[in-house]
Amino acid sequence: MGIIRAIGLMSGTSLDGVDVALIETDGERIAGFGPVGYRPYSDDEQALLRRALLEGASLADRTERSGVLAQAEDFVTRVHAETVEAFLDAENIDKADVAIVGFHGQTVLHKPAERLTVQIGDGAELARRLGITVAYDFRAADVAQGGQGAPLVPVFHQALARDLARPHPIAVLNIGGVANVTWVDGGDPVACDTGPGNALIDDFMRARTGAPLDRDGDEAARGEIDEAFVERVLAHAFFDLPCPKSLDRNAFAFTNMGLPDFTVANGAATLSALTAASVARVVQRLPEPPRSWVVAGGGARNPTLMRLLAQRLAPATVETADAVGWSSQSIEAQAFAYLAVRTQAGLPITYPLTTGVKQPMTGGVIAKP
Repeated sequence: MGIIRAIGLMSGTSLDGVDVALIETDGERIAGFGPVGYRPYSDDEQALLRRALLEGASLADRTERSGVLAQAEDFVTRVHAETVEAFLDAENIDKADVAIVGFHGQTVLHKPAERLTVQIGDGAELARRLGITVAYDFRAADVAQGGQGAPLVPVFHQALARDLARPHPIAVLNIGGVANVTWVDGGDPVACDTGPGNALIDDFMRARTGAPLDRDGDEAARGEIDEAFVERVLAHAFFDLPCPKSLDRNAFAFTNMGLPDFTVANGAATLSALTAASVARVVQRLPEPPRSWVVAGGGARNPTLMRLLAQRLAPATVETADAVGWSSQSIEAQAFAYLAVRTQAGLPITYPLTTGVKQPMTGGVIAKP
């Protein structure tokens, strides 16, 4: 396959909005990065998705869509279509020049131990509306074969990091609602979820203040860390599991953790420290300690969290993806463009050391317009 143009879409577990990005790739090397964009969710839209998460928690059939889930799926499909249409218009891109769209959808349930993962969003309807081929449902094949179905982006992280002029091994850390890491040092990547990312901090701030997040880590910067609480949470069996491993967004919901009666500042500081400490904890599970860390996702925009990571990961260097010439905001959208091209080409997207599947797996479903 030659170099083609692909668009990727990502709506993550932080529930903040839709990222969109264009890349040029053959599914192996990245030939170029195109424009990126973002469509935020309104408060009402976020509330709908949170209701879908609650309803999705009880699903036993991954194809079931009723009530709030049906409403949310219609919304997710429509808003992703609108996002692509607005992006093409704003960037003056002819849709005929786009070979494929990678559509992750919105995760509402992820229980790989039960061979169950659910991402809402109708890929076939999106392809029909856009008039562009769509690749979607990337996790199901891996989970059906006993894999974790997550993280999915390590093969893209590897493509980014293999030629990066930083001391190797390199760890690419994505901090969304859940945090995940990819270890890169020449061979197949090693990857896993590390623990809570922004989800705990965001949920705490919303419950205590009504704000959707601790913007710029301002509250955390003023607070004191309850290290005893951090250590108590790190005693959870998840943190002692080897890679690969993955988490549902709500696996560490703060309402289930016996959260002390923190002030807003102390709670934000402690939950931020928990995210950083859980990342540091995974170092002992990697083949060897990374010498360089590159941080992407919403967490890269939080200076307090970046400072805590630098403290706990020293002597390794810690930089944002933007600082090394990547896109902190759009790296996952770019990844799903890359995965869409690999899906279309029949190339593997998950591996034994990234999801625990027995052999490298293709994945994704192709929908023609």
